[in-house]
Amino acid sequence: MNFLKAVYKFFGRLEGFAIATVLLVLYLVLIMAAPTVFTRPMIYFSFLETVPPTLIAALGLTLVITAGEIDLSFPAVVSLSGFALSWGWKTFDPAYGAVIGVVLALAAGALVGYVNGLMVARIGVPSIMATLAANFFWYGISILLAGGLQQTLKGSDENFVHELLVGRSFFNVPLQAFWSLALAVFLWFLLNRHKFGESVMFIGDNANVARVMGVNVEATRIRLFTLHGMIAAFAGIIVTLDIGVFYPDQGNFLLPAMASVFVGGTSIAGGAGSIFGTFFGSYVIGSLAAGVVATTISGYWVQVVEGGVMAAVVVLNAATGKGDFASLFGRFRSKGVQEFGSSGAQKDERAG
Repeated sequence: MNFLKAVYKFFGRLEGFAIATVLLVLYLVLIMAAPTVFTRPMIYFSFLETVPPTLIAALGLTLVITAGEIDLSFPAVVSLSGFALSWGWKTFDPAYGAVIGVVLALAAGALVGYVNGLMVARIGVPSIMATLAANFFWYGISILLAGGLQQTLKGSDENFVHELLVGRSFFNVPLQAFWSLALAVFLWFLLNRHKFGESVMFIGDNANVARVMGVNVEATRIRLFTLHGMIAAFAGIIVTLDIGVFYPDQGNFLLPAMASVFVGGTSIAGGAGSIFGTFFGSYVIGSLAAGVVATTISGYWVQVVEGGVMAAVVVLNAATGKGDFASLFGRFRSKGVQEFGSSGAQKDERAG
């Protein structure tokens, strides 16, 4: 009994365990509702290919929201970085044009993030306004540069950069799934085991207190937005390479990325973020639409089901406080004890 209790407490305190359990339950339900689809590996390989771009952008957004800020410009960064990649691909020799394109794409993301950071940290523009304006502006720049046209990456399937980032590896698993997992692990250590992550959480909790404790709030915010710009650019690189085509509106996953962050348990008020909660939350959000369609339910129900599942998970995270089952059941136990105690006291009073 003590062993089971120890196991229960251990798993209950793991970051993202609640949302990982929700994802498991979701897949079990889909297996029962659509066994011909969800008992075959191809649907899961499809998720491993399509979810990572949203997941990558959501991981960077998790850091920004943890700092008490918001970044609405990353869809434009996904588009701009895709154009930079395709331009480098087409302009230079194929032997090294892909590498130049990747470097240009990351540089473009860093530039957008740095400008956002300057506007927020130095000028004092609220991040929601600064990044919303940046989203419109950089989307416009991307469309202007591309002439509103899509661009094909000729011979992308045979290029080593394509094989490295979005090729197929072990058991035909898309490599972007491994890259997104590696990024999640890196950002988890950055947020939870590095001074930069500590500063981000201090700022999200209370920026004034963070200054008193010696945190350079302005510099940290600039670095944070620059980092998120580069992460969003990486998502744009993955999208462009995976389909082999750049198109100007390829970054239209703002709401799924934000939903992944909040479903994963990151506090909207800042000060606390869950990297692995976002990781599993992205797969929950990314699996719902295909799952509902596979069950032969009318496509009109997709958003209804998505909204219901998201609401249920957010309520779960709110109920657990810290996003783990241990605290949730602890609350239920304490509430039960309080109710039992109050009912006992009432009985004693009536008896008296």
